[in-house]
Amino acid sequence: MHQWTASVEERLSPMAGVAVAVVAVSTSAILIRWSGAPSVVKAFYRVLLTTAVIAPFALRDRERFRRLSRRDLGLAVVSGVALAIHFASFFESLEWTTVAASVTLITTQPMFVGVGAAVLLDERFSVGMATGILVAMVGAAVMSVGPLVAEALWGGGDVVAVISTVFAGSATRLYGNALALGGAALGAVYTLAGRSLRQRLSLFVYTFIVYAVCAVALGSFAVGTGTSLSGYARRDWVLFVAMALVPGLVGHTVINWALKYVRSTVVSVALLGEPVASTFFAFVLLDEVPAAVTGLGATVVLFGIVITNRAQSV
Repeated sequence: MHQWTASVEERLSPMAGVAVAVVAVSTSAILIRWSGAPSVVKAFYRVLLTTAVIAPFALRDRERFRRLSRRDLGLAVVSGVALAIHFASFFESLEWTTVAASVTLITTQPMFVGVGAAVLLDERFSVGMATGILVAMVGAAVMSVGPLVAEALWGGGDVVAVISTVFAGSATRLYGNALALGGAALGAVYTLAGRSLRQRLSLFVYTFIVYAVCAVALGSFAVGTGTSLSGYARRDWVLFVAMALVPGLVGHTVINWALKYVRSTVVSVALLGEPVASTFFAFVLLDEVPAAVTGLGATVVLFGIVITNRAQSV
């Protein structure tokens, strides 16, 4: 088993793996849209079924489980809880604030990762990387808020009032914004922990622990809020499996593999490509035609990712 995975890892380019993973993760929005189940249920089964798929591979690594230190086990548990809260915070924020505000604030994750990587992991944070992160985040903001601002400009509306309404407007909206920002911070904890642990733990041991903890946390949240985990249509169960195999297994698991070789900041910025690919999938599969300003924002995001990747190579 170890020889097989080592052989595969030698043949794969980490950045190519990240690119494939970003495309896979980007299908999540489409699959979520197609399912009528509650958000926490979709997140729970996505993680639970992904855990079930990798369990046989992880359990063959019994020796590595036995050698697992308490410190690494504790950090993996923290990573799993952080991932669960990241999912829950983001989904819940959409109930209290606008999609534009939530998506914009969740994309601040690279900022948290960059600072955390410099302080905790001693990863060099160059001017080029900082520039790439800023450019990509600006592009993500343009994608989410840009259409509303453009509509106000073309219609002779008050742009300041539009932006104020998106990000403030009421106490409930501020609460939703805080949830999204917290989700970004917890997503950074998950990424930073993965970058640290993947230097010492095998892919399957690490992902099994993290996903299992995440599934337990999401399941507990669903039960605690009175959300049923059963009684869903066959279509929903098919979509749960698809979420596990594509954005879960091919997406997040490949990202966790790449974290052994690629800086956490670069991976985090690359994930800003998710809304770009999601917009394309929505156009093809849902007939959702993006606004021109959305396309502009997507181009800026991709430009920022390129800058960050090149800065890492210097």
